Amino acid sequence: MSAELVRVTIDEKEVHVAKGTGIIETALAAGIEIPVFCYEPRLGAPIGACRMCLVEIEGMPKLQAGCTLTAQDGMVVRTARTSAKAAEGQNATLEFILVNHPLDCPVCDKGGECPLQDLTFRYGPGKTRMNFEKTTFEKPIPISPTIALDRERCILCYRCTRFSEDVSEDGQLVARNRGAMSIITTFDDEPYSGAFTGNVTELCPVGALLPTQYRFEARPWEIQSVPTVCGMCPVGCNTSVDMREGKVKRVRSRNHHEIDEGWLCDKGRFAFTHLRSSDRIVDPIKRVRLRGFEPVSWDDALDTAEQLLRAAHGRVVVALSGSETVEQAYALAKLVRHGTDSHDAVLPEEVSGALDAYRLPLSAIADAQVVAVLGDVPLSESAPIVDLWVRKARRNGARIVTSEDEAKGADRIVLIWSGPGGRAGVRVAQLAERLGLADKDGCGAFFVPATPNGRGVADAWAAASDSEPGDLVSIGLLIVSGDEAAGDPNVRGLAERAEAVIAVSMFHGLAVGWADLVLPGTSYLEREGTYVNIEGRLQRLRRTAAPPGPSELEWIAQLASRLDVALSPHAPAVFAEVSERCYGGLSYSEVGERAALRAYEGAPAHVDEPALPEPQAKGDGLRLVCYKPLFSGPAVERVPELQFQRPQAEVELARADAERRGIKTGDEVTLTGGGASVTLRARVNKNLRAGVARVAREHAGDVLGTVDVARAGVTA
Repeated sequence: MSAELVRVTIDEKEVHVAKGTGIIETALAAGIEIPVFCYEPRLGAPIGACRMCLVEIEGMPKLQAGCTLTAQDGMVVRTARTSAKAAEGQNATLEFILVNHPLDCPVCDKGGECPLQDLTFRYGPGKTRMNFEKTTFEKPIPISPTIALDRERCILCYRCTRFSEDVSEDGQLVARNRGAMSIITTFDDEPYSGAFTGNVTELCPVGALLPTQYRFEARPWEIQSVPTVCGMCPVGCNTSVDMREGKVKRVRSRNHHEIDEGWLCDKGRFAFTHLRSSDRIVDPIKRVRLRGFEPVSWDDALDTAEQLLRAAHGRVVVALSGSETVEQAYALAKLVRHGTDSHDAVLPEEVSGALDAYRLPLSAIADAQVVAVLGDVPLSESAPIVDLWVRKARRNGARIVTSEDEAKGADRIVLIWSGPGGRAGVRVAQLAERLGLADKDGCGAFFVPATPNGRGVADAWAAASDSEPGDLVSIGLLIVSGDEAAGDPNVRGLAERAEAVIAVSMFHGLAVGWADLVLPGTSYLEREGTYVNIEGRLQRLRRTAAPPGPSELEWIAQLASRLDVALSPHAPAVFAEVSERCYGGLSYSEVGERAALRAYEGAPAHVDEPALPEPQAKGDGLRLVCYKPLFSGPAVERVPELQFQRPQAEVELARADAERRGIKTGDEVTLTGGGASVTLRARVNKNLRAGVARVAREHAGDVLGTVDVARAGVTA
């Protein structure tokens, strides 16, 4: 059903728009800009706080805030361009905003990209009538290790508090006092924490809220901005990476309305400084008899790698992290397939194409009538932007449920599985089939991978290697690809059985000491290539900083040439090979800056593959669920500003399980299972299902399986 069109005249230009369209958007449709400060559609209903958008409406005696008005048939609007009354009001608004605003543009980090600065030049008075002393405050105030607040610059647009209240829903940023003494602060003066705090630094239209990492580091006219995607989690948020003199200085969101709506989590925004970590491996490191480990040249390193590949007895096994690009994973697979007699891979997670028939953009979550969030890992930890979409769906009236039985009886149903693998993708696909979601508008299903590019890595390996999985008993050479694999205890177990080990790692503490050869790894910010995100969307990574040596793709190609394997060192050429087998011949350039969601051809709506049964706790114990927290991993560990975001040592319990054991939030409890025990603080979570004890992986110690939980000092 098409929307009713209405006729609106703006500055003597007639335009037809859908009834109810905001006047700001209506003016834009007529090619007219109405200046704003507080207005931001992503924050919900406009509040008309700044008054910068004052317009004259025919038939109304007073000027109106244009952002709060909607288009009605026959409405006549005059902006400051054609109305002296509106121009006077706009001029007075800017003059009032500038009464106490410091004139420190030359030293303000916002200078050169500041809406207040721009609009003052375009619409404001040329001089001031005020000669009294301006109000001053203590500055800057570190409201968190990542954000500095300069209250003198604040114009009380309330964008930051509205984000905190209505988008992230943490309620931590508030306005205190009234009138001229109003200030923005944190609730109870606690540090501003959470997954999305950095978004307020982009929302702020002045230099009041700034990222501490960027202060005094660069000016807008000195930086080069590169469009890329975040490689920190499987969502694949679109970002702009700002560089100065070849070094990353800042990461900002780059609105892809179907994926991230312009929001970015703090891990993706602030963790880039891991590139400059003091323990970064910049040269290859080789095990040398009697002398231990020492740096070697790249030529020596490739000579050693070639010797290890040629001398490998048994299978050559590649342990992948899931953070490799599609091209990097394909190159490794092609190298060992054609350069060795027997090969295998340890994929970072089990990947299934079962959900390909139920694809839809993440933005569809916001329009769902029922969203079923299944699994035991919190979305805020595994895929934070997905959690924001679920919150938006709730605000839009959706029913959020946590069990399969509740996910029925609506026209638009979205299923989301966030939990340990097994064949969870198959399980949720089978549920989608039972609910009849295939080819149904607004319906779909997502499985949250554990790694940023698990699906892309699996696609690439399948495209290059046709070997059957082996038993991994006899390992002649183990190639460990990436920091996540190097830090995996299971991979370390394989390394102990392998005759030789080549590890690719960014940091000294992960692989040096147990590998025979360590090659410097790279960050996603230093790579060219492609990733496949949680939706199955293929997206482009662009190199934003130069790695300390050749990239993985470059040295793999050099090594391949020594083994007579034809492999290009350039991502577009490698992608062309993968695309012919996996992506329908899509060209590298067609992926584009704002990638479209393309369907995998022939995706079946029926899944014959059996799903593994969900593990159950034994007896009266609870099933231990360990999850990887958002603010964890090798990159985060090397960013001092993010350490306050690391998870507390606690165990989450369902309300029923806690009450049965006499446990309350804050109690010290002991978890016992698998021949080990650990003491943690308890937190009762009303949204956690019964029968589960949830702990961050780094705090679980050696406890595993079914666990007994009791207050510390009390026998279970």
